[in-house]
Amino acid sequence: MELYLDTADLAAVRRWARILPLAGVTTNPSIVARAGLPLRELLPALRDLLGPKARLFAQVMGKGETEMVREAFALRELDPDLVIKVPVCEEGLAAIKCLAGNGVPTLGTAVYTPQQGWLAALAGAHYVAPYVNRLDAQGGDGLKTVDELQRLLALHVPGSKVLAASFRTPRQALDCLLVGCQSITLPVDVAEQLLAVPAVEEAIARFDADWRGAFGG
Repeated sequence: MELYLDTADLAAVRRWARILPLAGVTTNPSIVARAGLPLRELLPALRDLLGPKARLFAQVMGKGETEMVREAFALRELDPDLVIKVPVCEEGLAAIKCLAGNGVPTLGTAVYTPQQGWLAALAGAHYVAPYVNRLDAQGGDGLKTVDELQRLLALHVPGSKVLAASFRTPRQALDCLLVGCQSITLPVDVAEQLLAVPAVEEAIARFDADWRGAFGG
């Protein structure tokens, strides 16, 4: 099981890395832009927080294969173990194929159909990221897409993994785990909802009150 945070919030990564063995951090251009920290500063800071074994992900911005590949190698100069996120479109598939041929690990992102994810895996993507909540918001079925994509990859491209992304609620993440998804990336707000169980705090307070009532201190 690989649990990632989908964020560029260093404080949140520090907090969650203390609580759980995070597999790493995923980012995209929107996340990095909101944080206001350029990748040349963000990636080394994340590496310092998570250590050498963590997987870090950053996305190319280019529109064509050549530009995407060039940018991927430039990003890898910032972190030689970086996994490169590439949108799964025609030019993106060509870039994934080229990068795979050069030993660069990739993640096929912005996946909305099982077939699209299968194509990314065929091109050589190590990871494929279906957008669960965005599919649901568009009237699709994010969970079904994850399930079908996993079965496709297991049957035909077993070297690639589904890394489910785009969650709005903990329930969406739980459902993906229950259908066997081995890798998920959570936004910080969804991760926080996993911890926000008021009954736990009430139980702790009751334990403390009962103990003090019986023994003082």
